[in-house]
Amino acid sequence: MRSLFLQAPSFDGYDGGAGARYQMKREVRSFWYPTWLAQPAAMVEGSRLIDAPAHDLGWDDIKHEVDDKELVILHTSTPSFRQDSHTADLIRERNPKALIGMIGAKVAVEAEKSLLAARSVDFVCRNEFDFTIVDVANGMPLTEVDGISYRAADGTIIHNKDRAVVENMDLLPFVAPIYKRDLTIEKYFGGYLKHPYVSFYTGRGCKSRCTFCLWPQTVGGHNYRTRSIPHVIEEVKYVLREMPSVKEIFFDDDTLTDNLPRVEELARALGEIGFGKPGFGVSWSCNAKANVPHATLKVLRENGLRLLLVGYESGNQKILINIKKGLRVDVARQFTKDCHELGIVIHGTFILGLPGETLETIEETIRFAIEINPHTIQVSLAAPYPGTFLYKQAVENSWFDGTDHLLTDGGTQIAQLSYPHLPAPVIFDKVEEFYKRFYFRPRKIGAIVGEMLRDWDMMKRRLREGVEFFDFLRQRKEAA
Repeated sequence: MRSLFLQAPSFDGYDGGAGARYQMKREVRSFWYPTWLAQPAAMVEGSRLIDAPAHDLGWDDIKHEVDDKELVILHTSTPSFRQDSHTADLIRERNPKALIGMIGAKVAVEAEKSLLAARSVDFVCRNEFDFTIVDVANGMPLTEVDGISYRAADGTIIHNKDRAVVENMDLLPFVAPIYKRDLTIEKYFGGYLKHPYVSFYTGRGCKSRCTFCLWPQTVGGHNYRTRSIPHVIEEVKYVLREMPSVKEIFFDDDTLTDNLPRVEELARALGEIGFGKPGFGVSWSCNAKANVPHATLKVLRENGLRLLLVGYESGNQKILINIKKGLRVDVARQFTKDCHELGIVIHGTFILGLPGETLETIEETIRFAIEINPHTIQVSLAAPYPGTFLYKQAVENSWFDGTDHLLTDGGTQIAQLSYPHLPAPVIFDKVEEFYKRFYFRPRKIGAIVGEMLRDWDMMKRRLREGVEFFDFLRQRKEAA
């Protein structure tokens, strides 16, 4: 079928999150590649991918694109579902014959509820959906497609049997050629990544059991399935050859360092093609757990690793146990010290309002962040996404009302969880305090200014981000 893969228009300041898997407005404007849409787009001949938010496109800019399409696939999430459903209605009005499907964690775990709410959507995909979309695009009747729930002719909702997860990840084609074909890579940027950058996955799934983490519990699973190193290296070489302006490659696996021998093998293979060598202008970065041993970090650094995105979440050990993080605070502290010594930059992420949170544990986490001093941070509010253990736990304990309203209409995150001893407004306000106490220190201000003075591009970038940061704080107050 003539197929369109669409990240629909959204609120101003939209940030798709890792792999465009969830949406909210963050402290600094950024855009992630829609990797999970690009993957099936790479598998359907003649397809087209449109990432409307990253390219500042509204419905009027893209509506003509649906006119000749037989299949339209929309990525959605809990925060964006209402808007995405509206887009599906607009597509249906303009092209009544189009088959419209939705993918994403929201519809994967709430298939029937989603179809009942989005009347213009014909089917939704559950779990991994790459080969599911291929079957649909090849004209297989919906009655025979594994892994979908669909609306029958009489309006009833039918749930087909589950589709087996992909075990041989090398069967999946590269996504980078789709980026080059359909996207403007300069539109994608992050506050801690070099620009322009490219991100893609070398594997799926995460062996960690963090109670709040969405995709391992809904789509990817906890079995870390990986591409072969030669397969990954070929895509890296494609990026270097076909996208010569790229300055950094971000491997977006949930936790690339889950498999230490493999990540060391990958690093050495990257080193063989030039990463880490003097004069080689491209670096690489990835997600990591704060428990990577010094010996592995050294191998990664020597072969071009520049930055690790690290989910610390909390500086309180009891909270880490409550969320099944599988991490000790003292190990995280030593890991960070090792990174500093090796010259590895860290972007640290923290979450306030997790089970067990108190004013004292928030203070402990703020002081911990200041002590270990990652280069940059992101502070989020605990978000109970449907399909996660945290969602179930929060509903059972009446910490929130079970609604899907995780963001304001403007995209600002809402403090959903509220405890008798720690109400949601207090947790909400502590995010701003966290940011201010971390960044408004002489040491941190000096480091940022020094970074700006050494690089004119960084000067312009940090000034823009500074304006965005203060605007973000202002909008949070208005949202409250």
